[in-house]
Amino acid sequence: MALRIGLFYAAMYVGTGVSMTWISVWFLHRGLTGPEIGVILAAPMLGRVAASPLLAVWADGFRFRRTGLVIMAAGALAAFVLLGLTSGFWAAFVFWFISGVLVASLSPLTDVIALRRGRLDGFPYALPRGVGSAAYIIGNVGGGAVISRLSPDVVLYWTILSAVATLMVALWLLPPEPTHPEGEPSASAVRWRGLGALLRDPVFMLAILSAGLINAAHAYYYAFSTVLWLKQGLSPLMTGVLWAVGVVAEILYFWLAEPWRRRMGPERLVIYGGLGALIRWTALAFAPPLWLLFPLQALHAASFSTTFLGSLQLVERLSPPSNASAAQTLNASFSSGLLIGLATLVSGWLYASVGSAGYFVMAALSALGLAGAVKLQRVLASRE
Repeated sequence: MALRIGLFYAAMYVGTGVSMTWISVWFLHRGLTGPEIGVILAAPMLGRVAASPLLAVWADGFRFRRTGLVIMAAGALAAFVLLGLTSGFWAAFVFWFISGVLVASLSPLTDVIALRRGRLDGFPYALPRGVGSAAYIIGNVGGGAVISRLSPDVVLYWTILSAVATLMVALWLLPPEPTHPEGEPSASAVRWRGLGALLRDPVFMLAILSAGLINAAHAYYYAFSTVLWLKQGLSPLMTGVLWAVGVVAEILYFWLAEPWRRRMGPERLVIYGGLGALIRWTALAFAPPLWLLFPLQALHAASFSTTFLGSLQLVERLSPPSNASAAQTLNASFSSGLLIGLATLVSGWLYASVGSAGYFVMAALSALGLAGAVKLQRVLASRE
């Protein structure tokens, strides 16, 4: 079961590894400017704030969790194809928005399946998620190697093939996990009330906002690190290798750090993630040489992986099982949606204005998230 779920993550992330790393290069190749690219990349992140919870409540209306995933994967594939068949800012904006919202909504809904199956079948969530991260490396390094020999158009072709694979795996390999094991799906009004209860819970909101700010600090890295490194004189292949170093650190953390994570607890994980992010982005603001980029990329295990797993566990702890999909989707909507979307929107202006120094703004976001995580730890400790 872990392998089947892992293959779904892999199908998604082998495309994300290319698109997240290289899509800004593809948009530049299509004649778009830095500020335009910042708007395009930010739009689906911001749109997720409303769209992803809607999609989660809608998906919970099906008998099986994979049904919604299949429909969303098919929609994302259609949007990627239309992105390649059209041109200009508004076409790119619309079709990247649709594909981005749908693809981003797949992951938290899959997380719900992986977390539950892991408890029932006795495997850690990090096992299938790590398979996806390994596929992400293939996208990073493979994309860089192919683009250096061909053209940026490879970015879209690769992404479309990944979307096809995601749809096929969703249809044939994802388990028929019931959306509501205890019975039939609840009425939509009941599901909406559960979503509202989460939004009114101050501790739940503090948890997802703290982790979300730390994750949002990755915005400049995701949007413009590739372009900045190429300007520093690094080759496309070496740029892909640097991205891969971060994901290798992520995979090793997922697969090897489970005993340590259990001892620390999720609230401490978010604190450690914030510390790692603060160090990483402050250092990158000085455009360090290649030798220093490797250990800074290894800090991805802290800035992303530690924060991500800590937030998943916090959300699972602070929300009732009946609201699992809505809770994880809200977490993703704020973390990988509203907050990182706003940061990405600002990133386009930062790239055009100050170059690598834009990472200082990301360091400030990390500091805010870290402060929230420390407060959350105190609140949770007072409940014990």
